Amino acid sequence: MAASNNKSEAKKPNVFVRMGRKLKEVFSELKRVTWPSFPKVVKSTGVVLVVVVAFLVVVTAINYGLDALLTLVTGLGGE
Repeated sequence: MAASNNKSEAKKPNVFVRMGRKLKEVFSELKRVTWPSFPKVVKSTGVVLVVVVAFLVVVTAINYGLDALLTLVTGLGGE
């Protein structure tokens, strides 16, 4: 069993040949990608930023609300 394992490893090309083949495959695949247009990228980025800011506002409001509730319940306010 070990002898057949060594034979299959001996047939493998060296690491640089394998890396070269993989890089060739990656660049070949990147040539086939359909890239979005610049206006579409700007629009998508705007949508993402608006959603992030909306979540930021909601989470911040919840945080302040829970902080006020904790202060009310425990009476450990800094006032």
